Amino acid sequence: MELPGELRYSSEHEWVRIEEGRAVIGITDFAQDALGDVVYVQLPDVGLDVVADSSIAEIESTKSVSEVYSPVTGKVVEVNRGLEDAPEQVNIDPYGAGWIFVVELADPGEVDGLMDAPAYRTLVES
Repeated sequence: MELPGELRYSSEHEWVRIEEGRAVIGITDFAQDALGDVVYVQLPDVGLDVVADSSIAEIESTKSVSEVYSPVTGKVVEVNRGLEDAPEQVNIDPYGAGWIFVVELADPGEVDGLMDAPAYRTLVES
């Protein structure tokens, strides 16, 4: 299981990478592996105001449909339209081309409340 050290993680299995004051968000390697082959990603709407821990998207796999939660509060400013034609990128490259959406943070300090890689590893291994 890959867990990049520079990312932060939620208990709902999303990762967050801060880039220029914005939170790039996707699902973790652990989550994509548990889902199986991703066949569809329902993206959130750009401009949507989100509250931390709220469901804002769905991922459909050959096994099930899962909610995607925003680990932070703010406004969705970008979505990964590439997933519309290639949802399998969530499986192939969950921390790169498989990102799902970007949030303009309402409170940048909120990210500090998320787990670091060792804490997330402990969560998924317990």
